[in-house]
Amino acid sequence: MVTSPVPAHPLAPAWLAVPTDANDLAEGVWPAGARREADGEMTFAGIRVTALAARWGTPVVLIDEDEVRARAARIRAAFQAAAARHGGAARVYYAGKAFLSAEIARWVRAEGLGVDVCSRGELETALAAGVPAGEIGFHGNNKSASELERAVEVGVGTIIVDSPLEIERLAAITERLGRPQRVLVRVRSGVHADTHAFLATAHEDQKFGFSLEEAEGAVARIRELAHVEFSGLHCHIGSQIFGVDGFRESAARVLELHERLAASGPVPVLNLGGGFGIAYTRADDPAPIEELADGIVDAVAAECQARGIALPTLSFEPGRSVVGPAGMTLYEVGTTKPVQVAAGESSATRLYVAVDGGMSDNPRTALYGAQYSARIASRAGDGDPALARVVGMHCESGDIVVDHEFLPSDVAPGDLVAVPATGAYSAAMSSNYNHVPRPPVVAVRGGEARVIVRGETIDDLLARDAGLAAPAPTKGEK
Repeated sequence: MVTSPVPAHPLAPAWLAVPTDANDLAEGVWPAGARREADGEMTFAGIRVTALAARWGTPVVLIDEDEVRARAARIRAAFQAAAARHGGAARVYYAGKAFLSAEIARWVRAEGLGVDVCSRGELETALAAGVPAGEIGFHGNNKSASELERAVEVGVGTIIVDSPLEIERLAAITERLGRPQRVLVRVRSGVHADTHAFLATAHEDQKFGFSLEEAEGAVARIRELAHVEFSGLHCHIGSQIFGVDGFRESAARVLELHERLAASGPVPVLNLGGGFGIAYTRADDPAPIEELADGIVDAVAAECQARGIALPTLSFEPGRSVVGPAGMTLYEVGTTKPVQVAAGESSATRLYVAVDGGMSDNPRTALYGAQYSARIASRAGDGDPALARVVGMHCESGDIVVDHEFLPSDVAPGDLVAVPATGAYSAAMSSNYNHVPRPPVVAVRGGEARVIVRGETIDDLLARDAGLAAPAPTKGEK
């Protein structure tokens, strides 16, 4: 990373240095297949971005298939190797909530991962893509009776139970169907990951799982049931986590519970969730997955040895770290506008760069204050670095795509702007706010590109409006 020694812009956050080159692509932030060619234009997995935009329009979410596959394989290998060093085994499930389509499910399955789902729609997508039901884990804090019944009917490998009511629903369903079902009990370890409050999911005052004290009663109840099989514990401490410390502390607390439960029956599985962080900006510095895997598994193994208990089969659920860095979104600039902003006793200029997408195709900045990077993609800019804010086209002042970035000052209408690390939680969280169609998702591999999720059209939006047609009455309507 090369940055200039000049002071940061008065409106820039402390972590954002003025770059010596506002066209550079920071290693680790941009997809492995993103390149800037000699003429200044970017290519993605061997295809020029102008060609991709011309074919599919903008915004368009691009996914590098080879990188997704490589990341899935690398994560699986890292955890399996770490567990094997201690004579144990590890399983990895792709967290579909990050972004799930039939093709994504097939890619990760081909690389040896199971798939974790948390809704009927995600379940049916995975099944339709050919993922064996036994390789699927089903999450969710409010699974309906119909969702649970469908999961049991198709033979989902594991249901992660989240409440006493869900245990009773599952008991009734499995008894009626006469089919056994393996479950994990989700627990809150009390460890709060160093992350955004809405992303941290193991502290006590939140909707997921059982407290460590409540979990013992939940497991006792499950062990009474004829068709519900207790397979172990699950604990997920949050998202966008860069280090091992949170996992280490959480595992120690959960293994204390594991030891008590093992005194009265087997506890074969410990699932420690996912949440491994990625780089959205050059200020982010996530540890290599091998380092995380070794650190987490070593900590679990040491805790088990100290307690005199066997190392359980370990499971993990990465999502963002599989697909996030492999994605990049292209936008077209519509307007630019310098805005004078108060900065102490003086003022400074921020360049607003408005693009043809926004919070409808990526709401993370608006929801979480997430930070992203950006670069002009269709050419290399000639202007000096200017502090810019890339904003969307929605009727919201909080419609921000990239909050703080230095772009060449000559960025102009018609330029393509690329935002990296959008493979996770952009298309997955997209909406039709302001009646804006959701963009296509295009996979690129070996110089070839294909749509894996079709973009919507205005006709698609209008077709859902019952006031614009006379649909046949459904059952129960007159």
